[in-house]
Amino acid sequence: MLKPRSEPGDIESGFEADDEFEIAPADPWRDEPGRDEPARDDAEPVAITNPYRTQSELGGVANPFHSELEEGATADDWQDEPRVSALADPYLARDEAPVDELDDEPVFADEPVFADVPVPPANPVADLIAGVELALGDAAVPRISIHIFCERADTAATAEDAARDRRMGRASTAVMMGGLAAAVEQYQNQPTPSLVIVESQDHGPTLIHLLDRLAEVCDPGTKVMVVGGHNDIALYRELMRRGVSEYLVPPLQTLQLIRAITTLYSDPSAPFIGRQMAFCGARGGVGSSTVAHNLAYTLSERMQTNTVIVDFDLPFGTAGLDFNQDPLQGVADALSQPDRLDPVLLDRMMARCTDRLSLFAAPATLDDDYEISAEAFEEVASKIRTTAPYIILDLPHLWSNWMRKVLLTADDVVITASPDLACLRNAKNIVDLMRQTRPNDAPPWLVLNQVGLPGRPEIPTRDFCEALGLEPALVMPFDAKLFGHASNNGQMIEELGDRSKAAVGLQQLAQLLARREAPPAPKKSMFAGLFKRK
Repeated sequence: MLKPRSEPGDIESGFEADDEFEIAPADPWRDEPGRDEPARDDAEPVAITNPYRTQSELGGVANPFHSELEEGATADDWQDEPRVSALADPYLARDEAPVDELDDEPVFADEPVFADVPVPPANPVADLIAGVELALGDAAVPRISIHIFCERADTAATAEDAARDRRMGRASTAVMMGGLAAAVEQYQNQPTPSLVIVESQDHGPTLIHLLDRLAEVCDPGTKVMVVGGHNDIALYRELMRRGVSEYLVPPLQTLQLIRAITTLYSDPSAPFIGRQMAFCGARGGVGSSTVAHNLAYTLSERMQTNTVIVDFDLPFGTAGLDFNQDPLQGVADALSQPDRLDPVLLDRMMARCTDRLSLFAAPATLDDDYEISAEAFEEVASKIRTTAPYIILDLPHLWSNWMRKVLLTADDVVITASPDLACLRNAKNIVDLMRQTRPNDAPPWLVLNQVGLPGRPEIPTRDFCEALGLEPALVMPFDAKLFGHASNNGQMIEELGDRSKAAVGLQQLAQLLARREAPPAPKKSMFAGLFKRK
């Protein structure tokens, strides 16, 4: 029986699945009194990775780590890529293939061409993130200390990968070998951290005996997660009865371990976390802000979902101009007092562009040097995530400590580039950084803008993308008249023509980033024109 350090007791030599066990009142692991047991049948458990997690425990989101439970699933399904709808086809530039290889109809140089559905590139995260990143963003592990004691080399490698992941950037993680026995020895004369994860291949009485010894040296408030090699429902119930927070069965996946840790510290009363999309340009003047603002408008209108634009280009931001907004407060005021931000103050600082689109405008003045710490940017960005399902971060073309942190912690990164050598070099540097520091995330999205600029030599789209190792999410042809008219009048592309080539491309990009189909447009009443405001 698990007992606190102050009340050591005799160790039982064994247990039966149906025996009654008394819960010690001062159990340091019992952080969730009255925790319900998972609903399971009494039939013999199936040999799967982890049978104890349910959809209700994950907030109603389908668990991507147990796709074996689905009807008709096979072992090969783990290697499949997430399915993308046909509407998510990327655009291809005119120079990728001669006219006679595309369609029988003639193709003009400034028209984007719909490509056949491509085979998705290799993605190591595949189905692991497909089910949990459909709409909302990832919650980060809080500032806690975590000690992981492993027995298997693959478990230790997974723990090391998880410790380097962006979602655990605020936690202090230490990975050690030796398993459960090493943990018992470690804490004889040392305080225990916030979370202890122990691996043990022992079964039954031996595992319970070691856990009882660990309970005697654990401080109150410490949570314990066990990684065991036996998929036994009776053992799982006994561990839950003794106050163990979670039980996992190897082999573990990196995101599976992170999700389990995040679930332990999730607050059911806390607001949801919106999906954060960071837009950055490979160099200045490639239209990253234009793409970001138009995409935010398309998300709010086509997906009928609340969206917030955050203009982090404090001295030269153009979001206010693009939406004809000149608010008295904006993102600079939020950055100056991040500790005071609450839902009421955040709502007061946002400017309403439409019923579903809000704006944190930049001051766009040179009256201040804007020397703001990276921690302030990180705190403001995290608090804004609770205001809407989609958060668009319009980042300036610069490189600093705060820029790096915001870019690396975003759920999606969209790189806007034009087909020239400078953009190719800078975009490759950003992509290489993303792949190195975000190994468990999907690669950045690439938008090729201003393609077909008259008189400018360009790198062919195919060569540009092959150098980056990416498929373009959107190739936008140069259209000075359309974009110039929209910019000068403070309008969005979709407002000027929702069936234009640029608008259709932005609608596809919005669906790619939202990871869901657009809802059907409401039917207009035949009497709507009679009551239209003049």
